[in-house]
Amino acid sequence: MAARLWWMLRWLGHDAVAVLDGAWQAWQVKGLPISSELPTPTKRSFTPRPRAQWLIDAAGVLALLSQAETILVDARAEKRYRGEVEPIDAVAGHIPGAVCAPSDENLDADGHFKAPQQLRERFQSLLEGRPAEQAVFYCGSGVSAAHNLLALAYARLEAARLYPGSWSEWITDPSRPIAKG
Repeated sequence: MAARLWWMLRWLGHDAVAVLDGAWQAWQVKGLPISSELPTPTKRSFTPRPRAQWLIDAAGVLALLSQAETILVDARAEKRYRGEVEPIDAVAGHIPGAVCAPSDENLDADGHFKAPQQLRERFQSLLEGRPAEQAVFYCGSGVSAAHNLLALAYARLEAARLYPGSWSEWITDPSRPIAKG
């Protein structure tokens, strides 16, 4: 969820956003400072400036299916992508032409992001030579896809788009194609 909030704040134009690698537990394990003091908030003003180019809707994804230069990246587990199981949505499978890049593969055994170079190599391989701006990331509802977008940013490959409706929205229209396998 932290990655989704990170993405949403940046999409709105708030670039001073960070995510704690390894979560709160990592901070505690490292013995970093903790305080029970409550800070005194200062009033600030923020004017959202949504970055429309960071989003794509279902109609936009449908239009891209015939364009070889764009790649769809599904962040769900491989079994869900292949349509073998679907624990959440009513229909199993994936958007035709998408490649599978489970978001949990961004992390090492300790729950930290893999090294930026490892992530860069992973995503460059998945993108098959395409620049990140030609990629659209989705998952079940946009949360795991945002994790992949955070990993992309950590690997210095920003500029991909998010399909926030993701699979849960895609399957609501029976005219949209579905692939399995």
